[in-house]
Amino acid sequence: MIQDTFGRVHDYLRISLTDNCNLRCFYCMPEEKYAFAPAAKLMQVHEIETLAKLFVAQGVKKIRLTGGEPLVRKDAPKIIEALGKLDVELAITTNGIRLHEMLPELLAANIRAINISLDTLQPDKFLKITRRDLYHRVRSNIELLLHHNIRVKINVVVMKDLNENEILDFIALTKHNNIEIRFIEFMPFAGNKWSSNQVFTLHEILSQIATKYDALPVSPEANDTSKRYMIPGHVGSFAVISTMSAPFCDTCNRMRLTADGKLKNCLFSKSETDLLGALRNGQEVLPLIHESIQSKAKALGGQFSGVFENIDTSTLENRSMITIGG
Repeated sequence: MIQDTFGRVHDYLRISLTDNCNLRCFYCMPEEKYAFAPAAKLMQVHEIETLAKLFVAQGVKKIRLTGGEPLVRKDAPKIIEALGKLDVELAITTNGIRLHEMLPELLAANIRAINISLDTLQPDKFLKITRRDLYHRVRSNIELLLHHNIRVKINVVVMKDLNENEILDFIALTKHNNIEIRFIEFMPFAGNKWSSNQVFTLHEILSQIATKYDALPVSPEANDTSKRYMIPGHVGSFAVISTMSAPFCDTCNRMRLTADGKLKNCLFSKSETDLLGALRNGQEVLPLIHESIQSKAKALGGQFSGVFENIDTSTLENRSMITIGG
């Protein structure tokens, strides 16, 4: 197994397939003229498969494909097919734009849980956030997934003065649909112009929901990153990922492999371990994995703790979200 010095067993691997995306969300990829990594620097299909098999042999039980937008890779079907043959739960996080094109491959790989990033239910605001007029395609593809009985979670990054007034609208979606809405506190990354006064906290989210609904807490599952709730009479549910106001690091079991083959032991870790370089040079990769996890900080990459209002983003050392993998 892969275990850190705090006794946390790491059995969940998130693999970013690309830093490319067909949307331009400002909190993820601030600049329109972003320079994407050249294909030669990205993990190739056989390299992703080789590294994934190594992690699975060390006890990884779940792999999630992320990006960028994972489905913009031309060889995404081959990657999904290869990983679908492993003895592991395979999932994906996507913006939903290309789901209708890729659904046969996803079903063939036995992917039955898909997270979709969608921060607004208003087409004009979707255009403002993503700089692309594709809202209706995303909504159509959510309906397509539900029709095929795929478990759908919608990831909503909540920001003050942007979309906090839509929280109840998202909750309304759970009335008749088996969807989990996951409200995510806005987090700081390189270039996303984060400030503490944009964070809409767990307490504020629950307070707003309480104005209309009686939400009941749901018992957490092992290694949950979210605090989950149900509303009597609703088919679906909701959850809050409270990274900033109430972190959940004590039970973390996650590792992140960037599209260029760097292992991050935490979303906020300063250091990275080059697995792809080692693999291409014929070096042993397994010791590097264990060394990386052994060096994992107790919480939040060791970069900040306590009151999030006091975070000085100028001192943080990290990538942009799109180059880490969502």
